[in-house]
Amino acid sequence: MRWVLRVVAAAVIAAVLVVGGTAYAVWKQARADEQAPADAILVLGSAQYDGVPSPVFEARLDHALALFEDGLAPTIVTVGGKQDGDRFTEAEAGSLWLQDLGVPAEAIVAIGAGTNTLRSMEAVAEVYDDRGWSRLIIVTDPWHELRANRIAADLGMTTLASPTRQGPAIFTRETQLRSIVRETAAYLYYRLTGSTPETRMGLG
Repeated sequence: MRWVLRVVAAAVIAAVLVVGGTAYAVWKQARADEQAPADAILVLGSAQYDGVPSPVFEARLDHALALFEDGLAPTIVTVGGKQDGDRFTEAEAGSLWLQDLGVPAEAIVAIGAGTNTLRSMEAVAEVYDDRGWSRLIIVTDPWHELRANRIAADLGMTTLASPTRQGPAIFTRETQLRSIVRETAAYLYYRLTGSTPETRMGLG
């Protein structure tokens, strides 16, 4: 019985260390901004309402626009499919929003595929290879950056993280804590299974 208790205690301690270390990594990556010249700026999709980006999505697009206007990349990539009954994909909604703010249509690549992070990144990886790109800047919520960049690396893409610093995802400490907990679980789920647990629902 003593041996069993020791094994159980060791397993619990290991699990706590893994979860705690992952949560710290999510938090640490969220604080980093690695913006530097790249081939394109990738905006990960979020909810849209009949072609109008949700506040979460708009915050991401606004940051991508700022990076584009600073000359960090000549192209903005919007990505994301649509739910049943939607008229627009997330990629289309993002593209339209950017064009309304003055970004030329030829400077935007809209990839209307994927209803979660993994599927969207798989679609982006195909374009990344076809165009011979060497580096992307990923724009998403701070807490989402660790998982998004890990998936990109696993798909053979070189990326930099430049998270948005505005929007509902970072309004309050309570929101931030929930996001860290959710992303810690999602990151561990991805590393263990190679798949992703979330559908879009505004979460990316």
